[in-house]
Amino acid sequence: MEKLPLYFAFLLVFICACKTPDTESTGNSEQHSTNHLARESSPYLLQHAHNPVDWYPWGEEALKKSVAENKMLVISIGYAACHWCHVMESESFQDTSVARVMNENFVSIKVDREERPDVDDVYMTACQLAGDGKTGNFCRTTHSGNPLDRNRSF
Repeated sequence: MEKLPLYFAFLLVFICACKTPDTESTGNSEQHSTNHLARESSPYLLQHAHNPVDWYPWGEEALKKSVAENKMLVISIGYAACHWCHVMESESFQDTSVARVMNENFVSIKVDREERPDVDDVYMTACQLAGDGKTGNFCRTTHSGNPLDRNRSF
């Protein structure tokens, strides 16, 4: 079974789900401010409202920010029962150094695949066309959300 890395230089599309942040298990007891997910109603998105990653929900605000700041998108699509997404959150999304890289270089978007199966379908299809449609794929995207490439690890 392929092991996901603890750190990575950049993040692409990740088809996943994550748990509520647990500062005791990560050793990161620092309290983080809320991000743009704090206004959402989805329990899955709210699980990430206190990650140090500046997550946005899928929508025009994030896409416009990507264009205005000339940054590519990082799109994380998930649901609450994915094991690898729990791992990814605890090893990466809660890590302040990883969050700093993501926040400085990308506009990060979280999508609840149960609320937006249309968005999930687009990026899962892109991963399948690239040769792997399993959970844990990454795709770098343009400002408009068009997949550029995919990778399983960094």
